[in-house]
Amino acid sequence: MLVDFNTLPEESRVWIYQANRSFAEEEIGEIQSKLDVFIENWTAHGSGLESGYLIKYKRFIVIGLNQNLNKATGCSIDSSVHFIQQLEKDYNVDLMDKMNVSYKQGEFIAYKPLTDFKKMAKEKAVSKNTIVFNNLVTNIAEFNENWEVPASDSWHSRFLK
Repeated sequence: MLVDFNTLPEESRVWIYQANRSFAEEEIGEIQSKLDVFIENWTAHGSGLESGYLIKYKRFIVIGLNQNLNKATGCSIDSSVHFIQQLEKDYNVDLMDKMNVSYKQGEFIAYKPLTDFKKMAKEKAVSKNTIVFNNLVTNIAEFNENWEVPASDSWHSRFLK
């Protein structure tokens, strides 16, 4: 059951998939259409899941699920992972690798392997004030407050001295 992401309750669960490149405008339109179809038909034990999504910065797919109505099950989570894996194949993009870091350089979104980010931190090419994307947030309240934060306020801080 597709709803506007912004109408989901703050305690709604979120999953964030970051792409290793920006999507082209044409790809975003296609991905939105595919997300509309997937979410409209996404179920748990035959019951619809009230969900919405955002595509942020042409690079992040954020799926929200109102678990007050129906909780995601193993099978429904598996189906969402398969959907994301299909997007990876369709668009030759990596959406599932959690060992990469996205951060802002001005208005540009940079994407680096974690090892490169650690090296940049040592070399002071990034700092505690660098805006990073904390894709470990679990609900909409955390997404709104703690997704796009200075590195000092995220798990990334362990690499900054």
